[in-house]
Amino acid sequence: MNKALVLLNMGGARNKEELELFLRNMFNDKHILTVKNDLLRSMIASIIVYMRKDSAWENYELIGGKSPINELTDQLVAKLQDKLPEIFVTQAMRYTPPFASQCIKELEEKKIKNIILFPLYPQYSTTTTQSSLLEFIDEADEQFNMIAVEPFYKNNGFNEMVINEILSKVFRSKYSEYDLIFSAHGLPQKIVDAGDTYQKEVEEHVEILTNKLVDYGIEFNSVNLAYQSKVGPMKWIDPSLDECLKDFKDKKVIIYPISFIIDNSETFFELDIEYREIAQELGIKEYQVCKCPNDSDIFVDVVLKLIDTIEK
Repeated sequence: MNKALVLLNMGGARNKEELELFLRNMFNDKHILTVKNDLLRSMIASIIVYMRKDSAWENYELIGGKSPINELTDQLVAKLQDKLPEIFVTQAMRYTPPFASQCIKELEEKKIKNIILFPLYPQYSTTTTQSSLLEFIDEADEQFNMIAVEPFYKNNGFNEMVINEILSKVFRSKYSEYDLIFSAHGLPQKIVDAGDTYQKEVEEHVEILTNKLVDYGIEFNSVNLAYQSKVGPMKWIDPSLDECLKDFKDKKVIIYPISFIIDNSETFFELDIEYREIAQELGIKEYQVCKCPNDSDIFVDVVLKLIDTIEK
């Protein structure tokens, strides 16, 4: 076995100590907190972590004291390993273990030299895709032959899976009674203004999925895009999900987390608890949140086909 498939993602806390580690590593990431001076960034990160860690932990306690991303990713790795007996399948997380350095040490011990990097982000962003890839590449120090899977939001099999998950939430095929909202993780406007293509790709993804629904003859009452997870006083890309929800009093709403592949605190807590409470306060009649692809057999098949394409 001389080849590995490495899944890349942000990671998530398994306990309170890891939550502080997650926050500290995230806000020390120059792709997230775009302060050029390392010392200044570290100081700002420390202040943010001090201010946010306790309230963030209270949120984690509402979802069982841990992010679901770790167990779900382990399950995805196991399913892929079963399908790929000739390839070693593993993972590297950006802000919590297993880190890229740990993954690389394991690959070195197995004397593996050829690696496929698979960022678990359907759309590209400097804050996610680039951050994860560059960390792994820097840690690898040119000792591997590496190729990376490109953003896959245009992949037909992937989008068929997204559509099927959305339709599973509709009662008796009464699509016109529902408003569909694609919720993407937000970004500060200045990151997009600096050339990050994430917003453009998310908008294009929504257009692809909307057109696919039209091709199937499925008409929701409306199809919308909004952004979640805004923090701090700076301007973020619009519209925000909490503002978007204000338009749907007495309506039935389906939320699809379009920028996430594995369920995490931002889907389990933000979408399914925090925004659900907002929806109830606004008088939204029905509020449903779709699951991420996670370790579904259909997504496993999508990964296999993407890998097969990149190797040809």
